[in-house]
Amino acid sequence: MWVHRRPGWYLKESAATDESAYLNRRELVAAIAAGPILLASGGALAQRATDDPSAKLYPVKRNEKFTLDRPLTDEKEATTYNNFYEFGSHKTISKAAQDLKIRPWTLSIGGLVEKPMQIGIDELLAKMPLEERLYRHRCVEAWAMAVPWSGFPLKALVDLAKPLGSAKYVTMTTFMDPAMAPGQKQFWYPWPYVEGLTMAEATNDLAFIATGIYGKPMPRQNGAPLRLATPWKYGFKSVKSIAKLDFSEQRPATFWETVQASEYGFWANVNPSIPHPRWSQESERMLGTNERVPTKLFNGYGEQVADLYKGLEKERLWA
Repeated sequence: MWVHRRPGWYLKESAATDESAYLNRRELVAAIAAGPILLASGGALAQRATDDPSAKLYPVKRNEKFTLDRPLTDEKEATTYNNFYEFGSHKTISKAAQDLKIRPWTLSIGGLVEKPMQIGIDELLAKMPLEERLYRHRCVEAWAMAVPWSGFPLKALVDLAKPLGSAKYVTMTTFMDPAMAPGQKQFWYPWPYVEGLTMAEATNDLAFIATGIYGKPMPRQNGAPLRLATPWKYGFKSVKSIAKLDFSEQRPATFWETVQASEYGFWANVNPSIPHPRWSQESERMLGTNERVPTKLFNGYGEQVADLYKGLEKERLWA
């Protein structure tokens, strides 16, 4: 007898925030932005969001396959509490990150591919199957959020790149412009930011390239115009502002692994029973409410990704 088993992260649609709720919020913010009150209270961030040429593409249709077991994080919390070391090592970098130039933006694709290419962001977006997914996000620092990402499966980008059969890894590299991003002047960091996945991870159904959030284009501070979202891994794997994709046989030396390999590894899968050297990973703090909730193995996505790591038990699979 065939039995349908719901995945561990499943939640009834009625428990997720309705799309109209945050679209109404978007309309309210747009209306306020026309007046001096918002400008006086930091409204420049909201106004910068409207200068993205891709704004007309959003909101996109939600993929009901990806739901949540917790309420969505308030948009303000998710877009003002950010890590973006290119613009500073503090969490309040949202204003500084507005200096990020998102047009023109070209993605370079190379390495072990049939034909290297460069493609502009707007041409890329026109080729990709845009959709919205509700994902949990777990930072290695033990804070968490639940957000509606817009974007497309990383597999769709891999298919566009046409890697050779010998490719085992895909490396994602961010931009390099110290004049624009002063954090890149800090010589003790191995700029530019580099992250990587195995081909099996990159083509897993959960691996996602996010181009928007809360029904609008991705804010600069959240990693515009292209960022990775791998919800079963700690957040530092989700490289922001991707400018280059390379396919290779060799595992890439990733940014935080290079900085401090004893604390941050290549795999970075979420595991509550494996502590960070300086803090526990058993629970996480939800942005906005500060509620502490238990951390789940693979951040609750084990049914979808655990098989990726069979035979790799000798690897350091957890950050």
